[in-house]
Amino acid sequence: MTAPFTPEQAPRVAAEFELTALPPDFYDAPFRYYHALRQHEPVKRLRDGGYLLTRYADCQQVYRDPKLFSSDKQREFKPKFGESPLYEHHTTSLVFNDPPLHTRVRRLIMGALTPKAIAAMRPGLELLVESLLDKLAIKRAVDLIDDFASCIPIEIIGNLLGVPRDEREPLRNWSLTILSALEPVVSPENFARGNRSVTEFTSYLTELIARRRARPGDPEHDVLTRLIRGDDSGECLTAAELLHNCIFLLNAGHETTTNLIGNALVLFHDHADAKARLLAEPDLVKSAIDECLRVESSNQLGNRITTAPAEVAGVALPANTPITLCIGAANRDPAQFPDPDRFDIARTPNRHLAFGAGIHQCVGLHLAHLEGEIAVGRFLRRFPRYTLSAPPIRGGRARFRGFLNIAARVEP
Repeated sequence: MTAPFTPEQAPRVAAEFELTALPPDFYDAPFRYYHALRQHEPVKRLRDGGYLLTRYADCQQVYRDPKLFSSDKQREFKPKFGESPLYEHHTTSLVFNDPPLHTRVRRLIMGALTPKAIAAMRPGLELLVESLLDKLAIKRAVDLIDDFASCIPIEIIGNLLGVPRDEREPLRNWSLTILSALEPVVSPENFARGNRSVTEFTSYLTELIARRRARPGDPEHDVLTRLIRGDDSGECLTAAELLHNCIFLLNAGHETTTNLIGNALVLFHDHADAKARLLAEPDLVKSAIDECLRVESSNQLGNRITTAPAEVAGVALPANTPITLCIGAANRDPAQFPDPDRFDIARTPNRHLAFGAGIHQCVGLHLAHLEGEIAVGRFLRRFPRYTLSAPPIRGGRARFRGFLNIAARVEP
């Protein structure tokens, strides 16, 4: 782990910190910056007039009051995206909206992600993971992202939406480029790629939705059919709402779960004692995945905007103030987690914020957790002596923490 800033350095680091001007070493080692901010400027005013929150209690306060701290992104994203496909997408999807749209869409999706429905996915998920492990065993020199971690959520979300397997190849690239536009700074190239991906994805979904209307699936398992059909009162999503919440499902389920699995495998590689303990006590897999989510949160940042004057930790915030919730910092807050930088796979309690909290808590958290448990647990049992062939390559993003590539060698 990178050494924290010295007591002399930390106040200056916190004072100079800006999300829109991150130092190059931040992407590999953000946690020492978060520590400095929590200690010296936990409610950090940014150049744009917004605030960055790095303490667990302050983030929880915001999560618990969705009326005062809104998730609607129209005001924030209009200057950033203008009238563009990215603007339409990110202001129409579930995660960036308030009730009643948020409530309506969430209820429809939750109906296909009940505990019973998720339990029914387990056998297929186990078969998928075992087939991927078989391929790794043959290949031996592998990329743990391309050959394993990213394959799992694409298959699961593809199944939930009923995307034919021979049509899934572009899904990952669409997801990565659309989500890249949520970084604090978006390059013209990423902006253009993101808009192109939204356009291509909506074009594909328009055709897929037409096919599904003609031949509906089982609404208990087919999320797309549920979204098309609407709720029991007969209320349906608009055409735009339907398209953009299908994109949201792919993005939410793909990127974060890929990061969870990849981050976990690097953590266990670097913590041989934790790996040995999990292999000896496989029932710890649930708490181990929670600890991976806490220590290396797949999603590091969240955003809200005040709807009226508010106060956080004694700091007055006017109405329409943008707020960035630093999940990665909150999950290492020593006020909430004793010895927070220690990787403890039996940590309890472990009320991390990797899935958010409140009405916007991740709708697919139980499914993502199951994917992590099966993928990581079975990988470690199959290849306990795996090694990394080169330093893993980070994604170079502040919001989503994961790896682009993890070159490794596995031994049967």
